[in-house]
Amino acid sequence: MTAPAAPLLRRARHRLRTRVSEHPSVYLPFARRKYPGPSPMVIGPDTELVVDGYTRSASTFAVYALQLAQEKPLRLAHHLHAPAQLVAAARADLPTLLVIRKPRDAILSQVVREPGVVIRDALDGYVRFHETLRPYRDHMVVGEFRAITHDFGAVIARLNERFGLALRAFVATPQNVAECFAFIEQRGSLSRILLGFESGLTTREEAVAELQRRQLAEPAGELREAWRPSAARRRKTDALAGQWCDRSLDRLRERAEALYAQFTADAVVAPARIAEEDV
Repeated sequence: MTAPAAPLLRRARHRLRTRVSEHPSVYLPFARRKYPGPSPMVIGPDTELVVDGYTRSASTFAVYALQLAQEKPLRLAHHLHAPAQLVAAARADLPTLLVIRKPRDAILSQVVREPGVVIRDALDGYVRFHETLRPYRDHMVVGEFRAITHDFGAVIARLNERFGLALRAFVATPQNVAECFAFIEQRGSLSRILLGFESGLTTREEAVAELQRRQLAEPAGELREAWRPSAARRRKTDALAGQWCDRSLDRLRERAEALYAQFTADAVVAPARIAEEDV
């Protein structure tokens, strides 16, 4: 039986994007046209810091937590989920944070979030993403998923040490974490003020006022489900466990896990007792 045309087309588009996004000279001009702002923001002359990584690796939490901790917003390049942006940052010696997550957790979360993507293609994308960055590993700070979501102050301290910055630390108090997630929950509203805050184009005060206005006018509802962990999403992830263990994926899984180990060898990593969450 011939496979449906739509899934095949989605797979082809995903594979093409995976390969093109490895090349700064090709992908970044395209991204600047496709994403004029306010979010995602593509690296440019005004960029002060780049925060990016493979999709579903807590880059959204990192961006909001970082901005909320500062006295004034930083001009961030972020959320392309393209190695090209991180390569360009490394070549320009810009302060750079690569967020990274265990391959199984990142990929199964991606497949749940993006139904047109299959595990094999996502694994290939994860491997190609990090293999492209391997020559530039020493030019960036690596923050592992659990450290980003539970000990981001330590990640910021490493950024300050590596790049001679004076960023204020994000203190993971219940109040601060709740505020960060409140912003994340409203991301799907596509508010230009909130998205502009991610990129450093609007102030914290403007963003907080907009957040409060939107919370009063339109509770998060489905927006929360799209951006926060949920029981339904975890059930879908658990249902994919058998596919993840398929013997035909052994070599790709091994390559992905080896790359994760290489990149996190001296990364900021939270204590192992902290459980994984879907951010």
